Amino acid sequence: MAAFSKDQVTVIDHPVVHRDLTILRDKNTPTAPFRQALARIATILAYHSLISIPLRETRVTTPIQDTTGFELNSNIIVVPILRAGLGLVDGIIQFIPDAKVGHLGMYRDETTHKPIDYYVKLPDGIKTSFVLLVDPMLATGGSAHDAIGYLKKQGAKKILFMCLISAPEGIRHILDNHPDVHIVTAAIDDCLNNEAFIVPGLGDAGDRIFGTL
Repeated sequence: MAAFSKDQVTVIDHPVVHRDLTILRDKNTPTAPFRQALARIATILAYHSLISIPLRETRVTTPIQDTTGFELNSNIIVVPILRAGLGLVDGIIQFIPDAKVGHLGMYRDETTHKPIDYYVKLPDGIKTSFVLLVDPMLATGGSAHDAIGYLKKQGAKKILFMCLISAPEGIRHILDNHPDVHIVTAAIDDCLNNEAFIVPGLGDAGDRIFGTL
């Protein structure tokens, strides 16, 4: 496995994540438990992705007395890359229910392996929000690179990319082109095969999430 700086990439090392990754990798896992395991991991990934969100102090009255509390000092926008990214949204929203959700529709050309945009819908306030861009797989990095570039053109200043499984090639592609974007992932796998699938990976995440195998 390639080594990357912790300032650039956070790899989540957690017993529940390791257990659920095994469920996701198993080709015999049916759709329902696949989705459940994915949602559990998404919540854990969201926890780590939002660990540095700034806070502001506020006053709150408990049943006993006034005390100091905290509020998030940044709006959060979750942007899944369609369609597979949708599989992570429920788990994230369980953790941060007031996050807004935008959508970026992209697909990979099976011949060129380049991303093609087909749908975009983003909430207002992207210029001042913390944007959590999510996709289960970071393979070549083409779709993520394209999505990050688009978000930056819309004025996004703070972008974090969250994924389930990543390939070293995809991580390097993002870091070379977007060194300001931190990556949070549950695993860095070995490499890409000739068809640009992650090895060992888990196959096509979108097909397994939506039962379209």
